[in-house]
Amino acid sequence: MKTSKRTFEQKKAQTGMVFLIPWVLGFLFFFAVPIYNSILYSFNELKASDTGYSLTFKGLANYNKALFVDANFVRDLTSVISQTVINVPLIIIFSLFVAVLLNQKFFGRAFARAIFFLPVILASGIAISISNAGFMQQIMQASMANTDPTGASASGLLESIELRVMLLDLGVSESIVAYLSGAVDRIYEIISQSGVQILIFLAGLQSISPSLYEASKIEGATGYEAFWKITFPMVSPLILTNLIYSIIDSFMNNKITQTVDTTAFKNLDFGLSSAMSWIYFTLIAIILVISTFIVSRRVFYHD
Repeated sequence: MKTSKRTFEQKKAQTGMVFLIPWVLGFLFFFAVPIYNSILYSFNELKASDTGYSLTFKGLANYNKALFVDANFVRDLTSVISQTVINVPLIIIFSLFVAVLLNQKFFGRAFARAIFFLPVILASGIAISISNAGFMQQIMQASMANTDPTGASASGLLESIELRVMLLDLGVSESIVAYLSGAVDRIYEIISQSGVQILIFLAGLQSISPSLYEASKIEGATGYEAFWKITFPMVSPLILTNLIYSIIDSFMNNKITQTVDTTAFKNLDFGLSSAMSWIYFTLIAIILVISTFIVSRRVFYHD
């Protein structure tokens, strides 16, 4: 009796399906019903009753209220998206730059790597709660007000006026100067969100075969050429990974999520809250699809 043998590709595909089973089970048991209820609530008005709750169909009224009646939702949504568009490229560039530095051989490299992993620790638990609550900024402002007789605020002193003037004197265009000075002003935010990305890039850099650099050195390639011809293409898949992670991470906790939470559990308007959630989700999905489509066309995969 002749038996069919599975090819290597078929075995890999079946192994991948096995790894997908936990996600599928988790989605069916924990996410499918809440997603369905959220869609249902967004088209209805939910009122508590003696038997639980009742739904009154309102069509697109909740979506219309979120987009055209609520005074803050669209403004906060625009602010969150613009901050993401500005911060994510800075986080990717900063993470790759730091990972390349930490991949070099120098005294105290292990200690330096631990220092740059601190943002991951600071971005969790009580530290991020303090930061989100604005306590850190209040402490800095109070400290600077005490030390500065003019009463200038910390944010004012942290502005990169000197850098802006220097770049403008060098003839750099105002749009680039505004982007770079804005990056300096938000350096704390960028560093605090770069810990995981640095680790991912560092793991990718360490997986590059040293023989590639040895061959390029024999051929007379400079360090600059080795970076753009070897390092950058080899870590380009991780750029896509970090891009997706950074975009999702930037949308996790901000004014919109706080507004959705307040609307649902303080104002008890679950229909409007669900509509806001789906508008927010749709925009995130669109941004992810566009970003992935653009960056994936430049990714190099080494077999």
